[in-house]
Amino acid sequence: MPDSRIHQRTASDPVALALGALGWVVADPDRSGRLLALTGLDPAELRARAGEPVLLAAVLAFLEAHEADLVACADALSVAPEALVDARGRLEA
Repeated sequence: MPDSRIHQRTASDPVALALGALGWVVADPDRSGRLLALTGLDPAELRARAGEPVLLAAVLAFLEAHEADLVACADALSVAPEALVDARGRLEA
């Protein structure tokens, strides 16, 4: 059983949450291909910029644009979809 304190810290940290979402996106070849096509990034650039708030916010916006992915990612990360939307807002601030 996961430690809920760790889960709460991750959910409250927009960078950690967005990195988890990025990992979820790139784990699926079709989804990651869509992300790369829409952003114009290549895999090397995505890896190099993975910690940048602007890129992480773009990943979350990518998920928001497709509600089914947003909900599935939130479920996989054990957070509410609203937590991902909130994280994007905090990363863009």
